[in-house]
Amino acid sequence: MRLGVCYYPEHWPESMWEDDARRMKALGISQVRIAEFAWSRMEPSPGEYDWGWLDRAVDVLGNAGLQVVMCTPTATPPKWLIDRHPDILPVGADGRVRGFGSRRHYDFSSPSYYEASQRICTAVAERYGKHPAVAYWQTDNEFGCHQTVVSYSPAAVARFREWLRARYGTIDALNRAWGTVFWSMEYRSFDEIDAPIGTVTEAHPSHRLDYRRFASDEVARYNRMQVEVIRAHSPGRPVAHNFMQLFTEFDHYKVAADLDVATWDSYPLGALEELWFAPELKARWLRTGHPDFASFNHDVYRGMSKLPFWVMEQQPGPVNWAQWNPAPLPGMVRLWSWEAFAHGAGCVSYFRWRQAPFAQEQMHAGLNTPDNRLDLGGNEATQVAADIRRVLDAHADAAGDVRAAVALVFDYEAKWLFEVQPQGADFHYPRFAFEYYSALRSLGLDVDIVPAHAPLDGYKLVVVPPLPVVPDDFADRLARCGAHVVLGPRTGSKTRDLQIPSNLPPGSLAGLLGARVWRVESLRPNVDVPVVSSHVATGAAAQPFAGVGRHWRDLIDTGTDAERDVSGVEVRATFGDGHPAWVRRGRVNYLASLFDDALTAHVIAQIAGESGLDVTAQGESVRVSRRGGLTYVFNYGEATHTIDGVDAAAFVLGSRDVEPQGVAAYRTSA
Repeated sequence: MRLGVCYYPEHWPESMWEDDARRMKALGISQVRIAEFAWSRMEPSPGEYDWGWLDRAVDVLGNAGLQVVMCTPTATPPKWLIDRHPDILPVGADGRVRGFGSRRHYDFSSPSYYEASQRICTAVAERYGKHPAVAYWQTDNEFGCHQTVVSYSPAAVARFREWLRARYGTIDALNRAWGTVFWSMEYRSFDEIDAPIGTVTEAHPSHRLDYRRFASDEVARYNRMQVEVIRAHSPGRPVAHNFMQLFTEFDHYKVAADLDVATWDSYPLGALEELWFAPELKARWLRTGHPDFASFNHDVYRGMSKLPFWVMEQQPGPVNWAQWNPAPLPGMVRLWSWEAFAHGAGCVSYFRWRQAPFAQEQMHAGLNTPDNRLDLGGNEATQVAADIRRVLDAHADAAGDVRAAVALVFDYEAKWLFEVQPQGADFHYPRFAFEYYSALRSLGLDVDIVPAHAPLDGYKLVVVPPLPVVPDDFADRLARCGAHVVLGPRTGSKTRDLQIPSNLPPGSLAGLLGARVWRVESLRPNVDVPVVSSHVATGAAAQPFAGVGRHWRDLIDTGTDAERDVSGVEVRATFGDGHPAWVRRGRVNYLASLFDDALTAHVIAQIAGESGLDVTAQGESVRVSRRGGLTYVFNYGEATHTIDGVDAAAFVLGSRDVEPQGVAAYRTSA
């Protein structure tokens, strides 16, 4: 458990550097990220390097006892490089080139940029790869930020054709997989295939999905090149990338597979403002962020990181990029920091050391104000540093593992598929995955977020938000793992090639579930369908409950079918018109709609209880997490929360009475 900060020595007079480093160390910071946007200072003209300033900055930080996270500077190619190779610039779906003047102005498929990136990464890695102060590396910065994953440039289209050739082998195989006989779209060669844009009406959905898959693979290819360069010149030093919060435009699992540390940039207030949350929720959590949003991301990135994950950028005050940018309540920077540690973080790094008085981010707070005085976030970071020392002194295993009995399957390709073929305009996969996760967290459950191909053994409960394409062995793994299973609507509804399964949804899961989805419908935002408990339900499910379904409805057939074993299928809830809303067979549950929050929590609580999990409702404002023999309690609300049944001597942080925006941690009884 350590603290870091993002620092930009090129933004400040060199006379300030030593004092900055001294103050960082005194505050309790141990690692400093630098240079991710400094290409124009490293190489001010083609082939002419200026390392002097960066050498001195690294030495100043190292001499102060700080570890450096050195970054490759490829997120901001300099103007001279763009002028030499204008093909570097990405092309939008409107056919317009996205120009120089901000950041991330490059195309992952540009051969010119791939070569230039390889060259500058090599230069940086050769220069600093064995420097004693450089302990870690970061590739690039926030891959895909500002919607820059997908480009429709000539270079991207050329690489897409090669990607298709590698995937399908022959053009006949592609035509069959895509079903191009529809609307006379058959191709004679891969060279005839263009980008799926500019069509009169909807482009072919399989074409669009494959283009998203291709674009994602280009990100992984580009990152892998940088990692290989760094490892060749800086062996033994961990390599990280800073992913973004709930960003789903490329497959993070594939990129993280080449890294040592998955890190992410945490801006809970900006995310609340910019994402799908209803206006009343944005007002409710205006200055705290949603109680489950940061933790969702912690659990996503913990699951894909080989070493403990990091928060590379933690919001320390108001940001500059949302439509409205409120200030966090006092205590929230400390709460967010400890919440990351409770979910398994190895480092929380604040963005940034000092607020910049110029350029695009001058309204973004730092730990210090532009006149170099400690801001509120800086004071709270100082408190976190003192907290860490106290907790580690009191409990040797505080930085141990997070052990969750619940897995939630999260899939990036599902999001792309539902964008390509939503069927309902508001069928928003990240939102639904988050709602399932939020229901689990509101019940006091720790959650591992895993990919669809992950091992599932050892979990008591596996929750699967809508997963249209399931791996071939998914049904077998669900059957063998012994866990109770929750499947969301539209799971198993498509094949890998984006076709309806021959046996109808849920496809390969039909044998496991004993049910068949024979029709679907999407529901307008102002339309709900009632859901009530079934009179034929047994056991715990016999307790009456009611709620509504939203967004979507699967119509399920549980009748006799020679291809399915339908014995033991139980209808636990029905829609108002009598169609099944929740069916169960053995340990496997299928939900035919997206239920309202209260009903979702009720259903999951019931299934979790049947799986043997200890379920304790936490309410809307309090969240509990467990790590390394400690239980953490976080209070997002306005009233003091009292922890019952814990001896006062067990607390290593805080006390039984957790004040608003407060944190407590106590030793968990064996």
